[in-house]
Amino acid sequence: MPQLPAAEGHPVVDIHAHHFPAALHAPARTADDPRWPRLVVDDDGRAGRIMRGSEVFRQVEPALWDVPTRLAELDLAGVDTQVISPVPVTLSPWADGKDAAEFLRLQNDLLAEAVAGSGGRLHALGAVPLQDVDAAIAELLRVKQELGLAGVEIGTRIGDLELDDPRLRPFFVAAGEWGVPLFVHPTDGPRTTRRAEPTYAFGVGMLTDTALAATALVFGGVLDDCPGLRVALAHGCGAFPWTYPRTAYGESLMRGGPDPARTAHLDGLVGSLWADALVFDPGHLPLVAARLGAGHLMLGTDHPFLNRPLETALTTLTEAVDRDLLGEREVARVLGRNALDFLGL
Repeated sequence: MPQLPAAEGHPVVDIHAHHFPAALHAPARTADDPRWPRLVVDDDGRAGRIMRGSEVFRQVEPALWDVPTRLAELDLAGVDTQVISPVPVTLSPWADGKDAAEFLRLQNDLLAEAVAGSGGRLHALGAVPLQDVDAAIAELLRVKQELGLAGVEIGTRIGDLELDDPRLRPFFVAAGEWGVPLFVHPTDGPRTTRRAEPTYAFGVGMLTDTALAATALVFGGVLDDCPGLRVALAHGCGAFPWTYPRTAYGESLMRGGPDPARTAHLDGLVGSLWADALVFDPGHLPLVAARLGAGHLMLGTDHPFLNRPLETALTTLTEAVDRDLLGEREVARVLGRNALDFLGL
């Protein structure tokens, strides 16, 4: 494993990891719908599959559902604390609001059980049925007050609704007022690239999907209307750190020309966003840090997905220090303190 910069006396915290509870099941009323994801574990417990109907959605490893296995892998990597969140396919924005609420409520309960069985090593982000905003707000409050989860994961789109759709605004207002941090994860990579092959959907689609969500938050009025909102976006905020200047320039043309006050305001909104540092190339990190601030960058691994996810993410950060792309003190905070600040812990 890479030699980590000292994390300033704080635990090393991974903000971006996924958990699929083995006991998660579809609502009884629509249990036959093949779109509901479920976990099938081999008899020996060494492998599993996320299934949708008879389709294998993804081959998975035990750390995805087994807490002791996960903790052993964290120990080997030198990660003290991990924030687990739903596998995005479970967010189920296609479902009826009542069914989604039942499914996600069960998942939130099971995430809370995983946290309780981790000896203080895990926190969790829950999920809410955003296709029914009133139900989503109710579950948001339950996640915070009853279950004590650290926040909520949402997708980049809710069905056909972009994040700046006025129908979703009451949810963001509630999250800001109650101090519930939100983690935005890409869910629509193939559609944004027109191609479903992994080379395109994973390599370009997820980053484009995330950039569209960030653009909606900044330019669509969400952050203006919810000044206390804490939002983090996965994968280094996607392509948004690169697309933002052109988007701002295009907006200025529509507004009649450059406006320094508007530019400063937009820069401030962008600087209020958070992101994980899962960018696969340390050369990307200085620009992300320049847009959001190094204090808003956090360790994220996508564990237990990808190839050697914990080591890959940690190596990116240590190489950033070795190449003088970020300071050792900045990276020490990225490894832990920043995530604690984002979560309000």
